[in-house]
Amino acid sequence: MFASLYVSRLAKLLVNYSVHLKRGEEVLYRSSYEALPLAVEVVKAAVSVGAYPLVWFGDEVLQEVLYKHADEDLLKHVPGVERYIMENIDATIRVVSSTHTKHLASIDPAKIRVASAARRELTEIFMKRSAEGSLKWVVTAYPTKALAQEAGMSYMEYADFVFKALKVDQEDPINAWVTQAEMQEKIAKLLSKVSELHFTGPDLDLRIRVDGRTWVNDDGKHNMPGGEVFTAPIEDSAEGHIKYTYPAVWRGKEVEGVKLTFRRGVVVEARAEKGEEFLRKMLETDEGAKRIGELAFGLNYDITRFTKSILFDEKIGGTIHIALGAAYPECGGKNKSAIHWDMVRDMRNSKVYADGDLIYENGKFIKSII
Repeated sequence: MFASLYVSRLAKLLVNYSVHLKRGEEVLYRSSYEALPLAVEVVKAAVSVGAYPLVWFGDEVLQEVLYKHADEDLLKHVPGVERYIMENIDATIRVVSSTHTKHLASIDPAKIRVASAARRELTEIFMKRSAEGSLKWVVTAYPTKALAQEAGMSYMEYADFVFKALKVDQEDPINAWVTQAEMQEKIAKLLSKVSELHFTGPDLDLRIRVDGRTWVNDDGKHNMPGGEVFTAPIEDSAEGHIKYTYPAVWRGKEVEGVKLTFRRGVVVEARAEKGEEFLRKMLETDEGAKRIGELAFGLNYDITRFTKSILFDEKIGGTIHIALGAAYPECGGKNKSAIHWDMVRDMRNSKVYADGDLIYENGKFIKSII
């Protein structure tokens, strides 16, 4: 229905740029059947460089059936085959291609929490291997009718949105991402010299320390689209409050109007205009769920609207996102949790100070300092 040229460009971008596959490497491709056209092109691109592709297709209905009928022992079970793959695969390509974005809407949040806690070991293996460089990975998206409907767009409009955000509408997407990476690297270098960031604005007064932590330039190597710089804050440093602009979405569940108050790095008060009970239950997943695992600036100005897909929403140019839960070890983060829940705030009416100096306002870094 849309240009197959864009799908082919995306596959080559993922294989040759994002995970940079080499001869003899094994790559796991995961998506729904809706993304079969992309799977075909990824297999072509992978074998063309001598890499071996392993393809897994999933379906939301099957996941719903598991949660609905499994007892607690089964929800706690972590399949050995998944553990083995996570420990041994060279690269993974995961494609968000939902056929139903509310497939867990009727599932008891307690069941989701149990399963999430059980899979913490897989999350830790993933993050450890990513940090040490033994696992290459990327998450991307493929346009589906369900995702378009969730975003409030027609299918064709959504497909155009996705391919523009991925830059595959351009003749040379790899060069476009190299240019994006250069811009973001300047910002990452600026932030690497900062000890404390102070976020101010309507419903926002939050101080976070980042001294000694590494800022990572997300230029499309792990998330495609990329378009952010992120770090892991000092675990006990967050002081103040923040209200998020957009709904916080976790596995199909939406929580609107989230407002969090932090003391010594821990959430001491959590409010929401809708879905507050779910928010509180997820905060009880484990001790790390109440601490900040990630702080990031969204810098992809080709993404201009909220779509309820965090892959795009966390990159919206002019936003920040502050995630609760697991921190990325490569940033120096130590917080551990079974969850990593990104929540996004529009900063086009707010400011950011670095060690007392204004560095960011109206959704952009001040040009004279980068």
